[in-house]
Amino acid sequence: MRGAPSAGAALVLCAATAGLLSAQGPAPPEPPRFASWDEVNVLAHGLLQLGHGLREHVEHTRGQLGALERRLGACGAACEDPETLHSLQTQLKAQNTRIEQLLQKVAQQQRHLDKQNLRIQKLQTQVGLLAPAHLDHRLTKAARRKRLPKMAQLAGPTHNTSRPHRLPRDCQELFETGERQSGLFQIQPQGSPPFLVNCEMTSDGGWTIIQRRHDGSVDFNQPWKAYKVGFGDLQGEFWLGLEKVHSIVGDRDSRLAVQLQDWEGNAESLQFPMHLGGEDTAYSLQLTAPVASKLGASAVAPSGLSLPFSTWDQDHDLQGDKNCAKSLSGGWWFGTCSHSNLNGQYFRSIPRQRQQRKKGIFWKTWRGRYYPLQATTILIQPTAAWAAS
Repeated sequence: MRGAPSAGAALVLCAATAGLLSAQGPAPPEPPRFASWDEVNVLAHGLLQLGHGLREHVEHTRGQLGALERRLGACGAACEDPETLHSLQTQLKAQNTRIEQLLQKVAQQQRHLDKQNLRIQKLQTQVGLLAPAHLDHRLTKAARRKRLPKMAQLAGPTHNTSRPHRLPRDCQELFETGERQSGLFQIQPQGSPPFLVNCEMTSDGGWTIIQRRHDGSVDFNQPWKAYKVGFGDLQGEFWLGLEKVHSIVGDRDSRLAVQLQDWEGNAESLQFPMHLGGEDTAYSLQLTAPVASKLGASAVAPSGLSLPFSTWDQDHDLQGDKNCAKSLSGGWWFGTCSHSNLNGQYFRSIPRQRQQRKKGIFWKTWRGRYYPLQATTILIQPTAAWAAS
């Protein structure tokens, strides 16, 4: 009979939990405190454990009572006091009834907790999808607050008050207004909505970073649509997006800078002229003959070569019998599958298998096809700025 107080206590605890989850008082609710997802997960996990614990306790107590009832039934005529036996049996039946009620409540609470857990998971997924946009909104506000007043001062008070401020077209235009600090800025190329970019200010002007990799935190094996609009974190690893790059470059000739780093701490920096076509050309990268040869062009006209962009779901590479993006990894301006791929698979250590290594990040003319690089950065800048510097 010692199981009865424990069952009663479990019933009280279960009822209290139900009250916390479903009760609504007439008083107006207090302003919500937004807990972190870790706190929400801990709470949800604790509630689920409570439900499991109650169920186990009830089933254990019920087993003990059943065993006692069987023992009393076996006693039968051997018991000298029929009234005592009858009283014990009555108490056991009452306990069984309470146990059944408690089991029903526990099952009800378990279903409620399962639903709450599913809601939490759904909310986490929705917040995860909204987080990049929320971050972009916060960073945009910060960029306006920290950068735009400084640019307005450079333009002069008359210009600032006579007409609304115009956002810069790219990082080079920011540089020309006097900005010398690298970081996140909002720009608006001609014919494009505003968007956030990461600028690198150097002695020869402002560069717009269009790709950065250094820790493998972002998966670059993405389809065409992702490479078109961009993905990743501007403060970490990211691909800016082919459509945004094309809007920055426009009809202007530009130069492309590629910064490479190996696992021994060595670095290499390359710069070459380029022009980028629109989506109707598969965002073709137009290069001069010497540069095109380094990127795998087997035959190059004197005027250069046009390398279209390829992904595993849209094959535009120059390798007729193979889809380079599917064979290797990531999207890239593939000439063939063996000269360069800065969006390949990220390896935190150099794989032993040669076939695996060629799927990594490589630039053949520097460290070779089978050396997966540790970090890369790709930047663009208008050629006019280069000539003027």
